[in-house]
Amino acid sequence: MPETLDARLNAFRPDLADARLKGRVEASRFVEGEERRVAAAIAPLRRRPEHDAPLDTELLMGERVRLFEESDEGWCWLQAEGDSYVGYVPSACLANVDETALPTARISVPRTLVFPAPDIKRPPLAALPMGARISVTGEASDQNADYAKLASGGFVVRQHIAPLDSVENDYVAVAERFIGVPYLWGGKSALGIDCSGLVQLALEMTGAPAPRDSDMQQRETRHAHCRRRGSGARRSDLLERPRGHHGRRPKSPSRQCPPHDGGERAASRQPLSGCRRGASRSPASGG
Repeated sequence: MPETLDARLNAFRPDLADARLKGRVEASRFVEGEERRVAAAIAPLRRRPEHDAPLDTELLMGERVRLFEESDEGWCWLQAEGDSYVGYVPSACLANVDETALPTARISVPRTLVFPAPDIKRPPLAALPMGARISVTGEASDQNADYAKLASGGFVVRQHIAPLDSVENDYVAVAERFIGVPYLWGGKSALGIDCSGLVQLALEMTGAPAPRDSDMQQRETRHAHCRRRGSGARRSDLLERPRGHHGRRPKSPSRQCPPHDGGERAASRQPLSGCRRGASRSPASGG
């Protein structure tokens, strides 16, 4: 019986495939792929090479990817090194890996601004999301704040960054910082986020890598267990509602939206009634 691979996590098409899959899939051509990094603050990863194609996830500045194909139309077919997600990203969002300016820190707040000089009164150049990886080359101060100088240009408030190897203690507390952020299918930032993106980002900030979609999170996150109707649920449990989206305490393969119940369509605290199954407990929770 032929092996069935998840196309979300394995780069293969009838015409082209990752060389690491040779012998496991059929394709006209196999390539090794080339390493790239995400240079944009947020890079949309889409299901097809079209700007109006479904957004499957977002990649954040500093993430590494393996590039398999770049089209004349400006689309890169690639696989993220972090969670192995496969899809299409605009070429303008990527750059070559610079070994002399590797990330040394990451953004530790939901969103911060990049200023052209160490002065918060200057119009910002850009905004960076939580989890974005940056290379810090120096420091500066003025009467208003302390700043970190970025290798990519600009300055961010130093209190908004943390060393690359530092971790948060409580992923639930991280997730709570996103209360009020609007729901965005495939989103993974304070501009818009979905249920499993929130779980993945919050866990990653505690040093616990997690897969992207909720069905993957249910299968692969350690200490998986079941709960019914919130019975015995404790802080850090992940609960799944009957229609397939998370309470934080997975996303189905079909990526169902939160049910329309008159709610805010935003990250929020909700009652546990109606939650059907526990997806997992965070490895960082210790239980």
